Amino acid sequence: MRLAGKRAIVTGAASGIGRASAVLFAAEGAAVVAVDVADELDGTRREIERAGGRCLARKLDAADEAAVQSLVNECVKEFGGLEVVYANAGIGGGLVPFFELSASDWERVLRVNLIGPFLAIKCASAHMRAHGGGSIVCTASVAGLRSGAGGTPYSASKAGVISLVQTAANQLSGTGVRVNAICPGLIETGMTRPIFELARARGSEQKIGQLNPLKRAGQPIEIARMALFLASDEASYVNGQAIAVDGGLSSSHPVVPGRLA
Repeated sequence: MRLAGKRAIVTGAASGIGRASAVLFAAEGAAVVAVDVADELDGTRREIERAGGRCLARKLDAADEAAVQSLVNECVKEFGGLEVVYANAGIGGGLVPFFELSASDWERVLRVNLIGPFLAIKCASAHMRAHGGGSIVCTASVAGLRSGAGGTPYSASKAGVISLVQTAANQLSGTGVRVNAICPGLIETGMTRPIFELARARGSEQKIGQLNPLKRAGQPIEIARMALFLASDEASYVNGQAIAVDGGLSSSHPVVPGRLA
């Protein structure tokens, strides 16, 4: 029960990494506010409650400042406090060629993927600073580390998340509030489902994840376990970090097997 007695908000909790994290946080003792814009969110609440956990499900836009502030206030009112936030909500934005992208394409992706985590940090840390600290975790991506793992707006937004947690951790110096990011590799979620379905249709499923040393894709629970660690007191000295959970993908530059150049 690594989150016993803690209160947590998880965004993007209707499916994938967010649902796995919300369910795991509840199983580890947290009262959870699960947040998403998708109708499947209620399934997350039911799963948590069937297991004996406490959960509120709230359908709202994680990039709406007034809505996020109201969410923090509601968590404090209903559960008595807030110690953990996992800002996981995000969108892919597709793979539109660079010179065909519009400013509105960029704005849509940046609003959800980067402004959303900023608002989570801003609104949650105001309460946490006044109550002894807390842990804020944001979903970045290996696409934010270097090129080749996502579309341009998506990759830039995730690089922004990495910078955001570094700067926010320092802005919150001395408050007891920790801010970290997780950089998932290829994980089978609703957002990446088309990639997996296409590979299965082609009969090339065995090639999924072939570029990382583990030679496989990851599952949402594998990211949720890292989120749990960062949310818990076990990570009490981990702050301002962007941790890759990617099967080793980001440990190497692309190479032809057997050749060094």
